[in-house]
Amino acid sequence: MASGSYRNGGVKVASKVDRLPSSAGYTTPKPSTKSRLSAAAAPSRRGVSVAPSSSKAGGDSGVPGRVRVAVRLRPRNAEEMIADADFADCVELLPELKRLKLRKNNWDSETYEFDEVLTEFASQKRVYEVVAKPVVESVLEGYNGTVMAYGQTGTGKTFTLGRLGEEDTAARGIMVRAMEDILADTSPETDSVSVSYLQLYMESIQDLLIPANDNINIVEDPKTGDVSLPGATNVEIRDQKSFMELLRVGEAHRFAANTKLNTESSRSHAILIVHVKRSMKGRIDVDHSFHGENSMATNLVSSFRPPIVRKSKLVVVDLAGSERIDKSGSEGHTLEEAKSINLSLSALGKCINALAENSPHVPVRDSKLTRLLRDSFGGSARTSLVITIGPSPRHRGETSSTIMFGQRAMKVENMVKLKEEFDYKSLCRRLDIELDKLIAENERQRKDFEDEIERIRMESENRIAEAERSYIDSLENERLKFQQNYLDSAKKLEEKWKANVDKARTEHQNLCLDNARNVEAPSTSTSDDVGEVRQFQNEKHLRQSTEDEINKLKSEVSRWKQLEEAGNAEILKLHKILDSEVGQKKKLEEEIAILKSQLLQLSFHANETKPSLDRGVPGKLSTGFDSLVSQARHSQLRDSANGPKASIAKLFEQVGLHKILSLLESEDLDVRVHAVKVVANLAAEEANQEKIVEAGGLTSLLMLLRSSEDETIRRVAAGAIANLAMNETNQELIMAQGGIGLLSVTAADAEDPQTLRMVAGAIANLCGNDKLQKRLSREGGIKALLGMVRCGHPDVLAQVARGIANFAKCESRASTQGNKAGVSLLIEDGTLPWIVKNANHEASPIRRHIELALCHLAQHEINVKDMITEGALWELVRISRNCSREDIRLLAHRTLMSSPIFQSELRRLHIEF
Repeated sequence: MASGSYRNGGVKVASKVDRLPSSAGYTTPKPSTKSRLSAAAAPSRRGVSVAPSSSKAGGDSGVPGRVRVAVRLRPRNAEEMIADADFADCVELLPELKRLKLRKNNWDSETYEFDEVLTEFASQKRVYEVVAKPVVESVLEGYNGTVMAYGQTGTGKTFTLGRLGEEDTAARGIMVRAMEDILADTSPETDSVSVSYLQLYMESIQDLLIPANDNINIVEDPKTGDVSLPGATNVEIRDQKSFMELLRVGEAHRFAANTKLNTESSRSHAILIVHVKRSMKGRIDVDHSFHGENSMATNLVSSFRPPIVRKSKLVVVDLAGSERIDKSGSEGHTLEEAKSINLSLSALGKCINALAENSPHVPVRDSKLTRLLRDSFGGSARTSLVITIGPSPRHRGETSSTIMFGQRAMKVENMVKLKEEFDYKSLCRRLDIELDKLIAENERQRKDFEDEIERIRMESENRIAEAERSYIDSLENERLKFQQNYLDSAKKLEEKWKANVDKARTEHQNLCLDNARNVEAPSTSTSDDVGEVRQFQNEKHLRQSTEDEINKLKSEVSRWKQLEEAGNAEILKLHKILDSEVGQKKKLEEEIAILKSQLLQLSFHANETKPSLDRGVPGKLSTGFDSLVSQARHSQLRDSANGPKASIAKLFEQVGLHKILSLLESEDLDVRVHAVKVVANLAAEEANQEKIVEAGGLTSLLMLLRSSEDETIRRVAAGAIANLAMNETNQELIMAQGGIGLLSVTAADAEDPQTLRMVAGAIANLCGNDKLQKRLSREGGIKALLGMVRCGHPDVLAQVARGIANFAKCESRASTQGNKAGVSLLIEDGTLPWIVKNANHEASPIRRHIELALCHLAQHEINVKDMITEGALWELVRISRNCSREDIRLLAHRTLMSSPIFQSELRRLHIEF
């Protein structure tokens, strides 16, 4: 006999038990063809009562719908092997005859028959195939189904039903295996599977997925009598992994206690409800009268007929174990739980007795358990019951009571009902799609019609244009023809006129010749005089044009001379400016040399005052620099009798802040290092901070943080920003210029603890501003703080804790004033686990800040549940009792006393406060 350990009544059987031959399996017979056809042809709208074949609904008994009962024997555990070593088992199993013998004594026994008898060596797979698989197959076909475990505390009910089998897959229980079969037989595209996980505790139905939902009402349909829980969380399941996670969450919230019978005894009835919705394709019944001439109408009617949907649910009930008070040793609150469990199981037994005896009255309203199982016993669900018993003769009375419970349950018959509905929503979606298609087709046809009209119009216009062009061409040809005729006629008339003119000229010339002979001598002298006059006029015109050209050239020369004089004056002016620039350059070079010398001296002082700068908070410089300054070689620094503070102040007055800040952009790395150290020293004084910001020093420091790769520059720049961040106005400027993003990037890249301490100090100062909290969280400031804890350096952790305390204090103040609602941003950014882990840190600065942060977080009631889940309640109790600071101790005590949820949890944990 295998031995094992128990949890919630379960037993861990040796692995060899799960490697039984395949012949030990159980194959569920499929329903007959007749029953399948009758179920498919049922024109149901809501639900149809269908009596499945005996092999499907009644098991091997031949009684449709009868409750099938299997008995499973738990092997002896270690305690029983020692205590009952000299005694025989009180039960004897005859699995091949499906019988069980309960011994009264060594010579007398009673025999009982069950649908299945499972020995202590039966594997989890065989138990599932015998008890639950027929029910799961019925659920997949549209019937409601119930699988329930009943038995004494510690006999293996939770092991049989709810074992997850994470370490050994062969140990998986009925819940896990049933969901595997359901998901394998359903399709996510057409089917849906959703799950609710509840517990019935002290006559109160509570949601195991959302524990705050702790008083769920039972609603009964007055027409059908169906029982539903509309207030329960219903989670849609897509894969086995999400279902396993859901079971783990529910198991963590289930109530359990340590008794003499079981180390972790379930104190509530666990109820898993799986809702299955399947779309039945190919179930469209078409009236044959539409065939023939109305074949198109037939297709239209069949396409618009609503699809059929089968809805079913599988209820898996892990009942709390029945127990006797004298054996379990329950007392106090555990005793009250045991009384409530026994009352609900007693009410269930009364209902089963009434159903087995066909009593006209079944007291289903005596308990919420019987109301929830109304459909499982005497209803429309197919029900399988597994009763678990132990072999110990010390518990023979409880074993006998469990067996009699199973015997009475075998007499209960259910009317198995197939639930089918028309999926009108799916039909509406399909009609909407069809309507969209018709609208699109109509729009397409209208577009084609409009395109056709446009084509005809364009064709008509083209034809009209072509006809107009033909008419214009013909008209033009006619016009040219008539014009050519006109020109020909005019030419002929012109030739005729010329002929007449030539004739008249010839006659005139002949007449002139006759007259010329008479006056030839006087006309020759006249011609000579006319030629001289013309030559004189030509010479006059040429001289005038030459004079005009000369005057024009003279004016051009005068203009160029003026331009030359202006250019010479401009050149002289540029020479003077150039000489001035050269002198200014020499002067600036001398000043730069002086500044470099001063910066070298100040860098020496800054290196000595590094601890003061690294604190990231405004502070005074050490007066020990008086002796160092007196040893400085430069004449201007030898006059600094008041130490580095006086030296920096004198440099500030002599050189000017703008020139110092300009050196932050120098190409020389040493100059930049010395300059940023001087600016950091100046920023340590509150009187200089406003001047630095006004002169653009904050922008220059942020630019250095963004662009510089030198670790020293980044560390000192972060320290200067931390000093400036002490001022509220500067904090808003830092956020406005993206400072939190630069600080976060620096925190992620840096490895030097001192650099991380400077960055953490700057962010911690920003966390103390009420106005910046949402933006600080949104831009990653809190996550940057949390990321710096990787360094592990105490100084860095102290700055991180200070920032979280500042943030929590501001949130607490905003919540008190009504300016904030919702869970703390610190909790949303995941800081609560780190806070709880380091609440009792050995370093007092870290511990003090974290204790203060916990107290402020707990003042807002909406944060309390998350704090209880993460274990912060214990730390608050410790702070209220052992904190070294009285103000924090009193704050923790007042917070615990003022929170109803904290008080309820303390009472539940039996902690006096």
